[in-house]
Amino acid sequence: MEIKTDFLVIGSGIAGLSFALQAARSGTVAIVTKKEKMEGSTNYAQGGIASVLDPEDSFNLHINDTLKSGDGLCHEDIVKMVVRDGPQRIRELITMGVRFSHQRKNKQNLDLGREGGHSKRRIVHTKDLTGREVESILLERAEENKNIRIYENHMAIDLITKSKMIKRGILTSESSQTCWGAYVLDHNQNQVLTFLSRITVLASGGAGKVYRYTTNPDIATGDGIAVGYRAGVKVANMEFVQFHPTCLYHPLAKNFLISEAVRGEGGILVDKEGKRFMEKYHPLKDLAFRDVVARSIDMELKKSGDDCVYLDISHRSKDFIKDRFPHIYKTCLKFHIDITKEPIPVVPAAHYVCGGLLTDENGLTNLNNLYAIGEVACTGLHGANRLASNSLLEALVFARRAATKSSQDFEEKKDLPFPGAPLWDPGSATDSEELVVVSHNWDEIRRFMWNYVGIVRTNNRLARAKRRIDNIQKEIKEHYWDFIVTRDLLELRNIAQVAELIITSASLRKESRGLNYNLDYPLRDDRHWKRDTVIWI
Repeated sequence: MEIKTDFLVIGSGIAGLSFALQAARSGTVAIVTKKEKMEGSTNYAQGGIASVLDPEDSFNLHINDTLKSGDGLCHEDIVKMVVRDGPQRIRELITMGVRFSHQRKNKQNLDLGREGGHSKRRIVHTKDLTGREVESILLERAEENKNIRIYENHMAIDLITKSKMIKRGILTSESSQTCWGAYVLDHNQNQVLTFLSRITVLASGGAGKVYRYTTNPDIATGDGIAVGYRAGVKVANMEFVQFHPTCLYHPLAKNFLISEAVRGEGGILVDKEGKRFMEKYHPLKDLAFRDVVARSIDMELKKSGDDCVYLDISHRSKDFIKDRFPHIYKTCLKFHIDITKEPIPVVPAAHYVCGGLLTDENGLTNLNNLYAIGEVACTGLHGANRLASNSLLEALVFARRAATKSSQDFEEKKDLPFPGAPLWDPGSATDSEELVVVSHNWDEIRRFMWNYVGIVRTNNRLARAKRRIDNIQKEIKEHYWDFIVTRDLLELRNIAQVAELIITSASLRKESRGLNYNLDYPLRDDRHWKRDTVIWI
């Protein structure tokens, strides 16, 4: 089955929906989302959106905080552009109906939070459920728009490019590589659809499920990064995987993040004896950058042999805690942890990929007609370590810029006919009865990535991981072409691809910088490595 649309958006988080709402002014938009519309990392974002909205704050302060966090690898022109564009994007959300929290004493003023690495209060939030609030409003606006159609339970398999058409005997007139849409699996109907589009946008989020422990939802399997890389898109800085310092440690709790805003409001990290330890590692103590805090916790756990450390905010008033962090309070209470009276057991967990598909200042990749926005992209904003709450800001800013640029491109080509792309050909593939192979490989990847390519790395660990992923990749390729595609098989293929990219990038960088800490190269080397790590097919 073939579906034609002017704009194809793969992903329904803040980046994808924001882009769709703008692009719908120019043409038809199809949004492909892997599960239900609300499922995704945006929906789970607790902290908020960083933006300069306080008279005591300034663009320069936010820019400097971002550059410091990025440890020398941020692209300063991109940082300045994103920071300065932030306030307007926040005002747009408010106009759409997003209800950010306001001060209790002055209802006219936004309640701005502070998180690690920020020199001022600048985090707009909706208590501790910011992502859910923003996502729900954007989704409402998208569903109201007649030019937008959302395809739930649909998963991108591969992009349709000029090279794919040539391989199948279809002549094209383009002089360079061009994207014309994607092959998409309709999971409910178990059929592959051909989506043809003049503009394609990858906005499918991150890849936390590559690791055994993560704050990400189950759908975060690096699909957009893998799909783009296989099509020839340049990938940058995949070694910089951010581990959130504070994920709830409990056998029955899955992927539950304890927001950095808890530390921003006075929460302190302590060991099992109740002793503070962050002062040993950084002058900012509990408000240090995420890479520092996660590495410090990792070192404490290795020294003590304990399973977790603790985050204590019980010294704040009960009313304040319940009002500022209602979701965290209620969730912890389900596990018999009263955060108004006792500390929260926490451990670091894979949280955010600072690298991704390399784009320009408008979100355009090196493939014609293909854009990447949100966590799937590497724009130059985050450098070697993302500053807290800059991710949703980046998504908003680049969604607008990508929509503006792609709409201009679309106007020039909207009357041109679509190329005759082939329908999906399963060949002689059959249904697989070996699902145990998929689950085994999935589990093995996540385990060795956590053990060998985690918060602290060594050359030996990386070499072991490379040997493992090479063997698994061979097995997956054999399995992939022999059997009819399923979502489980596609996700395994993608996490294996992303794991390989992370391992390769970490092996190439011979220094410790930001989120890439290698015991064999413990120092930062600006002479040789103050540059992005870029790889492509």
